[in-house]
Amino acid sequence: MHVSYHFAGLVVADRDAAAAWYERLLGRPADMLPNDAEAMWQLTDASSVYLLADAGRAGRGVITMAVPDLDACIAEITGRGVAAGPIERAGSAGRKCVLADPDGNTVQLVELAG
Repeated sequence: MHVSYHFAGLVVADRDAAAAWYERLLGRPADMLPNDAEAMWQLTDASSVYLLADAGRAGRGVITMAVPDLDACIAEITGRGVAAGPIERAGSAGRKCVLADPDGNTVQLVELAG
């Protein structure tokens, strides 16, 4: 299987409330608000993350984003008011920090060992 683009979604209770948190996390507003239930950020040329409002299914998602410098990333997001968990070893893969959005979705930031 060849995948040319990755589009990952997280289910949230309220699109606007969640989008405000992800705006602080990602440092910018959503790239697209296609309707009242969705928000989307293009993260790289080949990946996006989107939010889908569905209160009955909200808060059960997990997403992992690799960053080049975890310490700098954590300093940046905490400066924008996003609470970050402790930085932990991720086995031989590198280091990670686990966050939770307001709905309880897990957002992992990972600095891969290189």
